[in-house]
Amino acid sequence: MKTFSIQGLTKGCLGGFAFAALSLSANATTLNDIFAVADRINVAAKESQATIEALTEETRELYSDYKVVLKEIEGLQVYNRQLERQIANQEREMAEISASVDEVTVIERQITPLMIRMIDSLEQFIELDIPFQLEERRDRVSRLRDIMERADVAVSEKFSQVLNAYQIENEYGRTLSSYSTTIEVSGQSRIVDVLQIGRISLVYQTSDGEETGVWNNDARQWEVLDDQYQSPVRQGIRMERKQASLNLLPIPVRVE
Repeated sequence: MKTFSIQGLTKGCLGGFAFAALSLSANATTLNDIFAVADRINVAAKESQATIEALTEETRELYSDYKVVLKEIEGLQVYNRQLERQIANQEREMAEISASVDEVTVIERQITPLMIRMIDSLEQFIELDIPFQLEERRDRVSRLRDIMERADVAVSEKFSQVLNAYQIENEYGRTLSSYSTTIEVSGQSRIVDVLQIGRISLVYQTSDGEETGVWNNDARQWEVLDDQYQSPVRQGIRMERKQASLNLLPIPVRVE
């Protein structure tokens, strides 16, 4: 039969308690480390989550900006296409204008001699026509010649002035007018009232009403009329001056 001593038993028990204490201390250290690591992992996870959320928000904002930029690009593309069409139209218009300028230059070279011939013809017509308001009509031709020499007047304006002079001469054929002037009859000067009846007849009467005459355009001179035209001519002058109502007048007309 094996026996144990109390001392030995005591030493054995103490040894067991010491091992158990060491074992518990080691376990506690390991758990603290695990908890510490877990806390660090949780903190890192929270930080990573915050970073992810921030990146997600930034990505969302970038995507929103990207869609805005895409719309702007689309708008710019539409605007650029519109500009391209406008530029093409402007280039076409510029080409047409350039061609028109060339044509205008050619027309100007052709129309200037035409206007000069028209002025010459107008001057000749006035000198061959019955001689009413000669000073005014000759001055008009003189002004046309002056305008033709001016470089600051456009060709279109020059042509307009020439046409206007022709229009005025045309209107004379449909008008009734009277004016006072000095004429020569049989080599003697007379202060008379002249009555122009279109281009049908040009008659005069002295201020005292004693002499009445008519212009003979074939002979290019004034001729005295008999007394039968004295009253009608006086009446015609009064009618033109709004001193009498309009009425029919017997007037001398040369018949070929």
